Amino acid sequence: MVDISTEFAGLKLRNPVMTAAGPTSRDGMTLLNAAAGGVGGLVAKTVSVRPADVPRPNMAALKEGRVGSRRGILNAELWSELSVEQWLEREYAIALSSGLPLIASVGYTPEEVSKLGPKLEKAGANAIEFSTHYVGGHVDIARALREVVEIPIFAKISPKVDVAAVAKSLEPYVDGIVGINTYGPCLRIDIETGKPMLGSSDGFGWMSGAALKPIAVRCIADIARAVKIPVIGVGGVTSGQDVIEFSMVGASAVEVCTAAILEGHTIYGKIASETADWLKSHGYDSIVDIRGVALRQMDKAVTLTPPPTVDLEKCTLCGLCPKSCVYGAITVDKEKNLFEIDKDKCQACGMCISVCPYHALSED
Repeated sequence: MVDISTEFAGLKLRNPVMTAAGPTSRDGMTLLNAAAGGVGGLVAKTVSVRPADVPRPNMAALKEGRVGSRRGILNAELWSELSVEQWLEREYAIALSSGLPLIASVGYTPEEVSKLGPKLEKAGANAIEFSTHYVGGHVDIARALREVVEIPIFAKISPKVDVAAVAKSLEPYVDGIVGINTYGPCLRIDIETGKPMLGSSDGFGWMSGAALKPIAVRCIADIARAVKIPVIGVGGVTSGQDVIEFSMVGASAVEVCTAAILEGHTIYGKIASETADWLKSHGYDSIVDIRGVALRQMDKAVTLTPPPTVDLEKCTLCGLCPKSCVYGAITVDKEKNLFEIDKDKCQACGMCISVCPYHALSED
């Protein structure tokens, strides 16, 4: 049986999939639902000294193509709309009843985290994640929190900073780095009304979901190469393959929010199960076996000499690759059981390899 449990900073998780601070971790019962849905660890919504006054509407799906498939969301969410007192008196206790590790989230200034940190620790949180979002002051906040709590602390950082440099500056004060926060500001217009789709100032929001993942993976790779403390990946995790990708660039765990908004709380267990299935099908016994393997290859140039290698036993002649070949080098005819690549036309761009759902094309 494949072992997908993970341990970092003294926290032991049954699988590497956690909630992320946001609407899908908005109170104790929502976190209990996530536990029932198969999550490995809990991260609660961020609290601050006063409840947030959230604009409405504050979420809008991002869609692509004629079929309207969803690539993520824009949000104008803030921190928790619930008072910190309600969290301390009720919500954390409900979440802790799941038996899963609970990471409380807090923001946003040194003074605020100094005041709230000890209360979160006393309420039973197993660790604390602090978010600066885009306000800066990472080290000051980390230092302030480190001085008042004994439990592990994690810093969640923005993709709009030099993540490696910021992570390095935080390393003496924190037990791990979480990356990344949402990206923005962004804008989506309802073309039927001509109005922004969010109720925030200027209709601006912050992007999350699958469209964000390549940025997040790059940031995690940069952070993992810069520090020796654990790294947690956030941004666009929708499947077990995403967990594998984040693990390969050094992540000890991942956090999920947008996928749970779009798919519901059972997505956590589905992602965990897909992670185990991938590891088993590739001959691994544990998720630890793949952690950081990509980091050792990132300084090696990937080369492709045309044409790509085709495994005809895997190829189903589905026709996706000729559609994506802008050079017209690929011919597929299912009726004639024909697959050909014109090596003179092929420019070794690699697009066909990336779109093949059956891994029938490769560099060698």
